[in-house]
Amino acid sequence: MSNDLRLLMLSAMFENGGNTTHRFLDGHPQMFVYPFESQLGTHLVADALSSMFPVKYRWPVFALDGTPGEDYKAIIDQECKVRARTPHISKFRDARFDFSDDERCAIYLRHVAQTGRSRANNVAAFMRATFDAWRDYKRTGRQTVYVGYSPIVVVDTEKILTDFPLAHILHIVRNPWSAYADTKKRPLPPSVQDYMLGWTVTQYHAQLFKEKYPDRVHIVRAEDVMADPFETLGAVCEKLGLETPASLRMPTWNGIELEEVYPWGTIRRATTEANHATAQELGPEERRIVRSLAGPYLKPFGYDDWFK
Repeated sequence: MSNDLRLLMLSAMFENGGNTTHRFLDGHPQMFVYPFESQLGTHLVADALSSMFPVKYRWPVFALDGTPGEDYKAIIDQECKVRARTPHISKFRDARFDFSDDERCAIYLRHVAQTGRSRANNVAAFMRATFDAWRDYKRTGRQTVYVGYSPIVVVDTEKILTDFPLAHILHIVRNPWSAYADTKKRPLPPSVQDYMLGWTVTQYHAQLFKEKYPDRVHIVRAEDVMADPFETLGAVCEKLGLETPASLRMPTWNGIELEEVYPWGTIRRATTEANHATAQELGPEERRIVRSLAGPYLKPFGYDDWFK
């Protein structure tokens, strides 16, 4: 199952435009686009990065002595499971979503019964079962590529590309001033120092794996997605051998146009003007700190001229 699954995993540091890019891809007629963040990680993830990034965003680890049912429950997938099981407390409660998590689990178990347990087979079964169980999903009959989005999952690129020979990674980077200004709107935001540590570590892995796998790892700027999503994401689609549909011009949910991207992330208006205005929300000292901590990563991404 894993060898023939065409997977496109989106990655982005927090508030770097990952959710925005995800929504622009949503209406692509050749893509199965996951409804929310595809939080595939499990609580068995334990390595040097576990204290920096939430394990729900990491590539999963499964117990060697586990069962398929235990594997399914181990996948955190918080946003989807909350919306399916307790919709009244989900931030996506107003989005129409005819979906049963129990039904998905049953379908997942049938897939794994045919393929056997492995990390790759488990993930493939989970992705396929999601769309099999999503009753009101708008199918075109031409969808072949499964699209997931887990923030910062670019750090696990080696594992993803090894598990799925046909997989690609699309990493999105946003100028750190706007990104941190939006992150500060969270109920419990990190300090600027902690945020920038995560931002630089994420960009390090993106550049590292882009150099190692130039044909399978792709990097775009959120600024370019906002300015011209059709051109920016169309170029990525071409590299995947997919068409460039008009749907790339607008963010959507299950093919329905969204007036604003929120609550898929804190970015409401995915425009160049709103992006610049967000950066201006930081004070002079915060701007200086962001610049000093972003260091050598500003120039390669074209951000060196911001707030000079």
